[in-house]
Amino acid sequence: MKATIIINAYSRLEHSLYQSDRIREELLRMGVEADILRNNFFAASVSDSGEIVSKLGDYAFCVYLDKDKYTSQMLERAGMRLFNRHDAIEVCDDKMTTFIRLADSGIPMPRTLAGLLCYDPQEDVSEQTLKEVEDSLGYPMIVKMCYGSLGKGVFKVDNADQLRRAARELKCTPHLFQRFVPESYGRDMRVMVIGGKCVAAMERRSDGDFRSNLELGGSAKAITPPREVAAMCEKAADILRLDYCGVDVLYGKDEYLLCEVNSNAFFRGLEAATGKNIARAYCEHMLSCIK
Repeated sequence: MKATIIINAYSRLEHSLYQSDRIREELLRMGVEADILRNNFFAASVSDSGEIVSKLGDYAFCVYLDKDKYTSQMLERAGMRLFNRHDAIEVCDDKMTTFIRLADSGIPMPRTLAGLLCYDPQEDVSEQTLKEVEDSLGYPMIVKMCYGSLGKGVFKVDNADQLRRAARELKCTPHLFQRFVPESYGRDMRVMVIGGKCVAAMERRSDGDFRSNLELGGSAKAITPPREVAAMCEKAADILRLDYCGVDVLYGKDEYLLCEVNSNAFFRGLEAATGKNIARAYCEHMLSCIK
């Protein structure tokens, strides 16, 4: 059996390269040939006859570690089994779309307003809009780009002037406004779900930032998530049809709250904190699906 691991055409992130290398390493140990390919060669296209043509016909499946939704959709339409599936990647890539998909499922999430997208950089955000956001969420609040990872594009807003500046800066970019959860300042849980089951978790903490991302200097320790947290994360993965994901969970005053679902969650920090072989668990799941 032969598999391909597709990564972004331009990424040089250490955590990203570690991920693809570890998955390839475990696949090889399990007797599966695996090629890491950068997504820079037009793996699929639409032909003159209107058919989708794939260059990856020699591979039994694809570990898709990019967020290029066009290539993933065409490969899937051409019959390739992707891990994760195209729809799951596309939904999770947009944080607001993730919240909408999970809404009405009984999963607790912070109150969230979708940013009103502007198409004219010369237009200003109306005071009425800002007042409604302020009245709905209060201060402090979170303003977040819908597309982004590693804690980038996430801002804590403490007053009306900061809200106005953030809204103006992001008005032409998909974004959202969200209730700040003070009990979770500088800490959260990252729960890894593979094949519908919680396989590992860590608590992340930061001493100097409201964000707890390891890439921003946070620290991590292995934890056993409470039963209700594991169940919540498994439910989210099921709704989103994810083979693999990292779910970020906030500590609320009276309950745990889902913050984000990452379809391509980096696992280097989780492997180091927990001692668990996340790459192996993912590979075992993929082969069980293929066989």
